[in-house]
Amino acid sequence: MSLDVAFTPIGHGGAEVQGRTVFVVDILRATTTICAALHHGARAIVPAASTEEALRLGQTLGSDDVLLAGERNTERIPGFALGNSPLEMTPEAVRGKLLVLTTTNGTGALLAAQGAATVYLAAAVNIGQAGRRAREIHRGGGDVLVICAGREGGFGLDDAYCAGRLVQAAIGDKKNTEGLNDAALASLDLVRRYGERWERPLRLSAAGRDLIAAGFRADITEAARPDAYPVLPQFAERRVTLEAPAS
Repeated sequence: MSLDVAFTPIGHGGAEVQGRTVFVVDILRATTTICAALHHGARAIVPAASTEEALRLGQTLGSDDVLLAGERNTERIPGFALGNSPLEMTPEAVRGKLLVLTTTNGTGALLAAQGAATVYLAAAVNIGQAGRRAREIHRGGGDVLVICAGREGGFGLDDAYCAGRLVQAAIGDKKNTEGLNDAALASLDLVRRYGERWERPLRLSAAGRDLIAAGFRADITEAARPDAYPVLPQFAERRVTLEAPAS
């Protein structure tokens, strides 16, 4: 029984994820945006590794119900219908649609998790759902890995803090640190440092500062709303959908 955090997806694909339950975190903004899209009625989200792959997938899927969405360096990709803002994922925009999404960090982290037993997405906006599932698996003796998208292959304060909140929810008793790796312990320390208010670490992070500079301060406020979109997205067979109901 282990509960590990990886501050970047580098070196945590393939054999590292096999047999484990993985939670992918990219709170600013991919996992927040995907939660918003599914909550507002999108059928599914197909992550793409690059702009070129997104364009190819859009052509292959070829349908009026397919929308291209994504960003590079915070800005919407030219020619795409949507960017990577949760505030763009309105019911009018996404209901019944299949989104092909590519982002600077988040979709790469999702694709790295392929091969895990189960892959879920986590953010503040669904922390209740994600935290309950992480707690069920951890207490049931399963191995859990939280993969942070990070920032350009490195550490991101925003994702690490979110990982700490997920670990906190999973273990319940803060003194029970059995099975946690060093990164999980460090993420809990970030929660102790910044407290229960999500917006402060998000705003202070490099990703948050870049979003503010680019005019996306409202996205940080949206991403800091706990359980604003109480869904549990699951990534399987190259698509992110709402978790299927238990049979």
